[in-house]
Amino acid sequence: MSRALCAASFLATMALGGCAVGPDYHRPSAPVATSFKEAAGWTPSHPVDAIDRGAWWSMFNDPDLDALEARVAASNQTVKQFEAAYRQAHEIVAQARAAFFPTLDAIAHADRSKGSPVTTGSGLINGLGTGPTNFSGAPTASRPSTAFEAALEASWVPDLWGKVRRTVESDKALAQASGADLANAKLSAQASLAQDYFQLRALDEQARLYSGAVASYQRLVKLTEDQVREGTQPQSSVLTAQTQLYGAQAALIAVGVMRAQMEHAIAVLVGTTPADLTITAKSFSREVPTPPLNLASTLLERRPDIAAAERRMASGNALIGVAAASYFPTLTLSGDDGSAASKLGKLFSASSTLWSFGADATETLLDFGLRRAQVRAARAVYDEDVATYRQTVLSAFQGVEDELAALRIFQEEQDVLVLSEQAAQQTLDLDLDEFREGTIDYTTVIAAEAILVSAKLSLLNVIEDRLNASVLLVEDLGGGWSTADLPRG
Repeated sequence: MSRALCAASFLATMALGGCAVGPDYHRPSAPVATSFKEAAGWTPSHPVDAIDRGAWWSMFNDPDLDALEARVAASNQTVKQFEAAYRQAHEIVAQARAAFFPTLDAIAHADRSKGSPVTTGSGLINGLGTGPTNFSGAPTASRPSTAFEAALEASWVPDLWGKVRRTVESDKALAQASGADLANAKLSAQASLAQDYFQLRALDEQARLYSGAVASYQRLVKLTEDQVREGTQPQSSVLTAQTQLYGAQAALIAVGVMRAQMEHAIAVLVGTTPADLTITAKSFSREVPTPPLNLASTLLERRPDIAAAERRMASGNALIGVAAASYFPTLTLSGDDGSAASKLGKLFSASSTLWSFGADATETLLDFGLRRAQVRAARAVYDEDVATYRQTVLSAFQGVEDELAALRIFQEEQDVLVLSEQAAQQTLDLDLDEFREGTIDYTTVIAAEAILVSAKLSLLNVIEDRLNASVLLVEDLGGGWSTADLPRG
């Protein structure tokens, strides 16, 4: 083995076994509750432990929702943006790892040249030397010459102080954060789709409710007209009944506009144009499933946004080491191996061989506090990342507690609204009987009808609120994701 090769091997071993300056990463503590305060007495509305991992929406037992959710990961354009960002982050890691190894360039050069005319005799060549002489002393032109060269050039900066290792460590953590961002984007899009879908189904229920009210008001208009002809009701009763009818018809039209807009929003979420998606109207179940709860501490392992914040914190820690490495000298190894000749046929002959090997060491002696400021700035960025991580954890616990409270309170509200709807229906039935008998006027019936419609709408709204809270709780719990799904490479 040549001396140059021995030296290179020694330095490679030293680089691979060298130190990495800067602090090693240890995940800082975060505020973690021992239990969820709002989960006292919590039980899911029905068991959902057997749902497919990740397919949390299957707990709603709605085939139409299942089909739409399956399209989100494949076609949602926001998810595709995050997927492309993750692929970019993965390649940045590969770029950083390339700095561990030397670069090798191949060079091929050919040159044909002719020098300037020289003065013969005993004079100087351009004042620098003696040129060839002839008997007349007249200028003689130099002959054209050809030069060929082929060589391999290598250059390497050994990672003596761990700057490359810390850079790779930082970029790898950022790639993992990007992977968590991708998971979070999918979860967010899936949750948004579920919320939009349930709002669309609530609008279907509203349309059904208003359609029933329109039919009822039409019958009442006819009944009122009959009573006016019989002289038991004044003419104003017909106008009042017609006003009630037109109001219900207008409300039904407005629901149609909102439903169309919601269907268009769902189309965009699944990555298609609104013209290519039609969702047939249907009612939805009043039973609202909710996911099971794990221990409060497991939230840190199940939220992709928490994982992303933690990985960015690890990246910031590694960048402190990158900045600290600038305090130490940089060693650059370089070498050439090739041949040069005036004829192409002799280019690779033994007599044409040339080689060189060298090393350069660079150390900054005076920078007026530049490196110190860079290290302090890196530490400040890390401290910012720590605060962001802890705030993300706190927000996650707040979100879970909010939705647990919402589900409990909305359930209580629904129980009361069911009784309210039943009472309103009984009141309307009694008023209609008395109205037909002519013992009360139509304004009493109108008031009872309006109260019933309002009670039905309130009940419908609270069911929709419970469905949304259930979806948000799934999102706050991280869906079917966990830190085990983080990319490792």
